[in-house]
Amino acid sequence: MTKDLTQLEILTELEPVAERNLNRHLSMAKDWHPHDYVPWDEGRNFAAMGGVDWEPEQSTLSDVAKAAMITNLLTEDNLPSYHRLIAQNFSQDGAWGSWVGRWTAEENRHGIVMRDYLVVTRGVDPVALEQARMIHMTQGVDAPADWDGFLVNVAYVTFQELATRVSHRNTGKVCEDPIADRMLQRVAADENLHMIFYRNLCGAALDLVPDQAIMALTRVLTSFVMPGAGMPNWRRNSVLMAKHGIYDLRQHLDEVVSPVLKKWDIFERNDFGPRGEQARERLGEFVDKLGRDVLKFEEQRDRMLAREAAKGDLQPA
Repeated sequence: MTKDLTQLEILTELEPVAERNLNRHLSMAKDWHPHDYVPWDEGRNFAAMGGVDWEPEQSTLSDVAKAAMITNLLTEDNLPSYHRLIAQNFSQDGAWGSWVGRWTAEENRHGIVMRDYLVVTRGVDPVALEQARMIHMTQGVDAPADWDGFLVNVAYVTFQELATRVSHRNTGKVCEDPIADRMLQRVAADENLHMIFYRNLCGAALDLVPDQAIMALTRVLTSFVMPGAGMPNWRRNSVLMAKHGIYDLRQHLDEVVSPVLKKWDIFERNDFGPRGEQARERLGEFVDKLGRDVLKFEEQRDRMLAREAAKGDLQPA
């Protein structure tokens, strides 16, 4: 039986891979500025400076778009919690430290541009948004007790970044505003590059320590939750987003889980030992169940939308 590597040994072995992928990221990342994506001429003062405070009729966003924008922004806002978890489980030295700093700065830029857009266009209530930010950031984010170490965390962020890309991209569409769509396309492009970095590192970990990596990967996917879970109105907003196709089970399976597992050849590999084979079997059963759950969800959603349409209550997505 091959001896398991410690976290330090894994980080040391994978640092050259991290350095190559950091350099790759820097060569491909587009330099952009949040102020170039905000329609500043739509802005005006609020009451504290002699203007008018927010009222619902000022927003041009649908309820679905509001829910999605708020959810995506609060997710970006909780960046300090994510930075802490990644820094604790990666390293703050060498290529690892450089990546964590770069990733944090880029994610922070997403929060800046989204908040500026929403405040300037009066898309959502800025007071309620700030109250939700305070609650969410005070609570912070903590990984489950058994989600310790580099392997679990790099697996999680691989899927999380791709899921966030999907959510941002679809949110841009439902805003029905070309400015918002352009802004969120830019954000989604960043998230895709982040995903590629983590996906490549996780793939290298699968080659280095196959059994340890597949066990971590299986643990993550079988208990996966989006990073915004726990924020104010999370359940309502996530249900609304799923109902209108911004991020639902079908997208989670077809656009996030399946493509990444295929990229790693998870179900074709022959380098797993007994523990790895057991974890892969459990993962396969989970993916099969997820496929069945997708069909059930879509049937329920179709019935619900049909009832709403019959009542004349269907809201534009």
